[in-house]
Order: sequence, then structure tokens, then C-alpha cells
Amino acid sequence: MSDPKDDLAAVRTIAEALTGFDPKEQERILRWVREKVGLTVAPPDTSLPTGSPLVVSMTGHGAPTSSATDLKSFFLDKKPKNDVQFAATVAYYYRFVAPTEHRKDEITANDLQEACRLVGRERFSVPGQTLRNAHNLGLLNKGGEAGAYAINSVGENLVDVALPADNAGIPRAKIKRKKKNNRRTTRG
Repeated sequence: MSDPKDDLAAVRTIAEALTGFDPKEQERILRWVREKVGLTVAPPDTSLPTGSPLVVSMTGHGAPTSSATDLKSFFLDKKPKNDVQFAATVAYYYRFVAPTEHRKDEITANDLQEACRLVGRERFSVPGQTLRNAHNLGLLNKGGEAGAYAINSVGENLVDVALPADNAGIPRAKIKRKKKNNRRTTRG
């Protein structure tokens, strides 16, 4: 019987499960697993010598699928169909695609408005509500500061995989309405 805390056995299990996926998919799966078990994505350990088999680069983590380097090109490539998709696209861009000096893990209403300006989109009347809506639909997580939101694995999947498909829309919540009672009662 193996030790339940055998690190190398866990590595072998994970490596075996990732076999058959391309490197981009492997990185995305590993990010999702880290999120699922409550770990944060840490920068690569630069204390190990370059070329060491234990050094894992986070710069090529599978995102993005687009070759766009500026927000407007990325927006035109992904073609978000609605406000919450736009918010997820902006959060994704700033987390994974933006030049290193402009990357950020979380976005705010100000970032969303600035993104609208940069891509030539009409500004939001209440950008914070758009971020809350994206959060309520499961595309963004609340950030460390009030009003800040970070893209999560669902939002990543939408932007990375589903966009720019014609059917990449977020399903609208069904509104339950009370049926009117059209029966007339007669007294006899």
C-alpha cells in the first residue's frame, strides 16, 4: 500500500491525466485545478537554475489563443457579444495578454471604462453593475479590494475557447412569471 502523501505518486497521476492534451490545454487544466483546490497561481520559481526540469514557465500558460497584443486587436479578435462578455474579455486581456508591465490580476469599473475608450465602444452608464453582473453569472470572482474583480476559470474558458463563436452567448436567466388566472367563477 502506498503512502497517501507520496508527492511523486501525485505527480505521476497528474502527469498521466494530462497525457494527450496539448501544452496550452495542459496549462489551462493545471490553472483550473489550482483554483479548484484553493491555491493561487504563483510566479515561477526563479531560484532554480535555468534549464532545470523543475522550472515551469507561467508566461506560456496556454492563454491567449489570440496573437493580438493590444486591447483593441484582442477585442476585435474575440468579438464579445454583450456587456458581461466584454467585461470577461477585458479581465482576461489584462491578466494574460497585456504587455507584462500592464498586466493585472483584477479589474475595476475604471479599467472597464478605459477599455471602452481604447476599443471605441460606448461607455457604460454604470460599469460597476456590469462587473457585478459578470460575477453573478460566474465569469468573474470578487477581488481583494472593494469593486475589483478577477477572471475565473469559467470566464477564462469563455474567452479562450468559446469566443468568437456565434453561439458563445451567456444563457439568459429565465424569468418566472405568475400566470394569470383567467377563469371566471360563476355563482349559481
